[in-house]
Amino acid sequence: MNFDEIIDRKNNFAAKYDELKQKFGRSDLIPLWIADMDFRTAEPIIEAIKQRADQGIFGYTSRPDSYYEAVCDWLEKYHGWRPEKQLMLHNLGVVVSLSMLIQNFTQPGDKIIIQTPVYYPFFDVIKNNDRKLVENPLKQVNGHYEMDYADFEQQAQNGAKWFLLCSPHNPVGRVWTREELQRIGEICLKYKVRIIADEIHADIVFPGHKHVPIASISPLLSRITITCLAPSKTFNLAGLQASIIIFPTKEERDKFDDILGVLDIKRNSCFNLVAVEAAYRQGRAWLENVLKYIEGNFKYINDYCKNNIPAIKPNYPEGTYLVLLDCRQLGLDQKQLHDFMVNKARVALDDGFWFSNTLEQYMRLNAACPRHTLQKALQQIAEAVHTLQTENI
Repeated sequence: MNFDEIIDRKNNFAAKYDELKQKFGRSDLIPLWIADMDFRTAEPIIEAIKQRADQGIFGYTSRPDSYYEAVCDWLEKYHGWRPEKQLMLHNLGVVVSLSMLIQNFTQPGDKIIIQTPVYYPFFDVIKNNDRKLVENPLKQVNGHYEMDYADFEQQAQNGAKWFLLCSPHNPVGRVWTREELQRIGEICLKYKVRIIADEIHADIVFPGHKHVPIASISPLLSRITITCLAPSKTFNLAGLQASIIIFPTKEERDKFDDILGVLDIKRNSCFNLVAVEAAYRQGRAWLENVLKYIEGNFKYINDYCKNNIPAIKPNYPEGTYLVLLDCRQLGLDQKQLHDFMVNKARVALDDGFWFSNTLEQYMRLNAACPRHTLQKALQQIAEAVHTLQTENI
């Protein structure tokens, strides 16, 4: 497991590289934007795919019980929750699941709560399905994001029907505690607000913090929660299109299964079938090592900015591999900041305002890359900041 290895992804149709021109207007950038890793995945996963490819037949693929059992065993061992496999379904991806759930389990005009700033597809899956977006902004207290329970309760009293939870939270990097989740869950129970929990980053959690599936907290919360998760962030498998949905009842599970059948997307591909099972059965050692490496990247980013770019203040995520850069001291508005990072520093980052207007003058940086890549990107940012500050003297 050599996470320092620089892998040329320009020839493997990686969106992170191939879409630079389309997204940022130029292709000569260090890509630290879209949330996938620049690391090879775990060898057991690679080997499972190779062995399946060697069979040479790629027809319609059935799903053995061992597929869901691997997911259940993983959740029980590492997250203290063993859902019933009879309540689980495979789907292409978490965002696909969020959109399909909102389309088919909510009604046009329903109020759906999100906690901003948040992963920008949350806005789209609500607005594009003709539902009413309700923001419950997170509070920033001494640089630490917290839930605003009073505002959340007010939104629930005002008729919100559903709550789209991001846990761990992207982009602020919070790993919600059991107490925080229990408190927000109690409000949902009190006002009959259903929960859809996006827990895709459940395994990207760092020492001192523990992910708690909200459905695991109590039988009451389990009955109002639909959980969406995937191995894609954990093991860098987004291109294999595999995710899991866990329903509270067989009736809801069967309703969604019928929808998948109409769309003819009920089956796994032959490759994500074996990859998911290998990941959850044999991928833990790789994950533990990659988490240590990424945490080292967090420390490097914080130390580098403190010593070389004090005007940029990174956070230190509790979970996810995504770092928020507070760039307000540069004195640039969001449009200027975007142009500065692209055309002066020559790095591709996610603009903060994509997640909420409260993150204007912030950028999101993907730290799941070799240290050398980070060093080069931060050096380019530092040089650009020095030039900017010199010009402003």
